[in-house]
Amino acid sequence: MRVGRLDAIYASEYRWSAGDTARLFRDAKELVTLNPDAILAGVGATGAALQQATHVIPIVFAQGVDPVGNGYVDSLSRPGNNITGFVQLNYGLAGKWLELLKEVAPQVTRVAMLREPGAAGIGQWAVMQEVAHSKNVEVRPIDVQEAGGIERAVSAFAQPPNSGMITAVSAAALNGKDLIIKLAMQYRLPVVYCYRIFVTHGGLMSYATDIAGLYKRAAGYVDRIFKGEKPAELPVQDPNKYELIVNLKSAKAIGLTVPPSLLSRADEIIE
Repeated sequence: MRVGRLDAIYASEYRWSAGDTARLFRDAKELVTLNPDAILAGVGATGAALQQATHVIPIVFAQGVDPVGNGYVDSLSRPGNNITGFVQLNYGLAGKWLELLKEVAPQVTRVAMLREPGAAGIGQWAVMQEVAHSKNVEVRPIDVQEAGGIERAVSAFAQPPNSGMITAVSAAALNGKDLIIKLAMQYRLPVVYCYRIFVTHGGLMSYATDIAGLYKRAAGYVDRIFKGEKPAELPVQDPNKYELIVNLKSAKAIGLTVPPSLLSRADEIIE
């Protein structure tokens, strides 16, 4: 049995360009010509590219985003086609980010969400709006599109000590991580990040999906397909493990003391 793999490589300038899309669709077609028995799709627009390239070869995505809204599957419980897999976030995670931000920085009353324009960004923003009232915070979106825009928007928003931020799951936020972390430290903003890599690069705190776990579960689906099951009958599944990472050095740098109750729940503490 042979498994092909396709991953999208994001553009370095915060935007996904037409050239990147064309290259991804070419790569998908080339992979399909190799006639693998199954294909493992990584993050990004790989699902759409592969779905266009083949309606026959089984496809399992490991980091899907809104697979119903993007037209990859008919429904989460019954995908209905040759593609199924795992989503990298449940939109409800945005509410948890806001709860954690208030726990680590109770003084915060204004929160910006750095999001990417599109369905996933809008979905995460909607959940944060729902939770905001109960947490007595004012929230506003900042669309992450290009470096200059991020810097201007964050600089205009930042008003310590009552301001904080959340980064929503998006390729643009990931590409802009160094700038976002730099601005957070410059303005002494507490931020809850959507990926662990932000915290290992100097960010304050992340609550994020265990990405390695998603790929292990995707491999399990590939094995089940090799044993005769059909992608159309394998339900799309949410993440089943999230990790809380805290960077105490960064907390000290912006004048925060992380509550012991939060530290006791952390999966990893960076000192």
